Amino acid sequence: MEKITLSSLAKINLGLEVGPLREDGYHQLTTLFQTVNLKDRLTFERRPDDRIKLTGNRSDVPWDENNLIYRSAFLLRQATGLEAGANITVEKNIPPGRGLAGGSSNAAVTLLALNRLWGCNLGLDKLHTLAASLGADVPFFLHGGLCLGSGKGEELREVPELPPAWVVLVIPDFPVSTALAYREFDRLQGFLTSTDKESKIIQFLEHRNFSLFKHLRNDLELAAFKIQPQLVEIKKGLAAAGAELSLLCGSGSAVFGWFQDWSLARQTAGKLDRDYRDYKVWLVETVGREQYRQEISTGA
Repeated sequence: MEKITLSSLAKINLGLEVGPLREDGYHQLTTLFQTVNLKDRLTFERRPDDRIKLTGNRSDVPWDENNLIYRSAFLLRQATGLEAGANITVEKNIPPGRGLAGGSSNAAVTLLALNRLWGCNLGLDKLHTLAASLGADVPFFLHGGLCLGSGKGEELREVPELPPAWVVLVIPDFPVSTALAYREFDRLQGFLTSTDKESKIIQFLEHRNFSLFKHLRNDLELAAFKIQPQLVEIKKGLAAAGAELSLLCGSGSAVFGWFQDWSLARQTAGKLDRDYRDYKVWLVETVGREQYRQEISTGA
């Protein structure tokens, strides 16, 4: 096999609870990852030499050695001792800096694709170790679907899927830096930390009671709203439209609304698209683990 094209999907967080700082400088997290069908497309072609050549369709993304895709390819080659090369072409649709983890998704897909293309034959445990060294969100994209994340987010447990849902994504024309969001969170002295609170995420997963679903929270919202106050209006607009849950995506700046009713989701997306002409509003679907595995194995 000399060429592979795969989808690389985005995620939302159905809750993000930020705990105390760890010795390694990261916060202890509890989060619920969910894949959605907003996707990039990555094509990998084996080269006759050992060069890794990366190109993409967005001018605001650096297609160089600092890109997570390049770093993933280099790390895999380093870990296996192979002298292999690849041309990697990216059709990028997931906007960076919005909390949708497009870069992390690209990194995981790169590990999976080149593991096959180069014939490395590394198992999932080894790929997970490599993924975790690249970023806390990267290991999730080796699994997809609905996963409980803990530690920095890299400790994962696959949990039973939720019913399929529609997700309205409102994506502002500005990013929010993850590092800045956490600094602001720390400046606020962890006002919303879950250290002494029972985890709403764990409660929901244990009881599967959807009256608890609406109480899931993102502890980084207060910090992100201080940095970009416009985000408060988006969250309120989604909630007022009837979203069963409306939260910031990771550290933002994208905000999502969760809908079981397709008609209401479509109506909300249309209204917000008119209200926020400078922002992107997308109506997407959740992607379960089985469908996700098909996407990353076949590129369907």
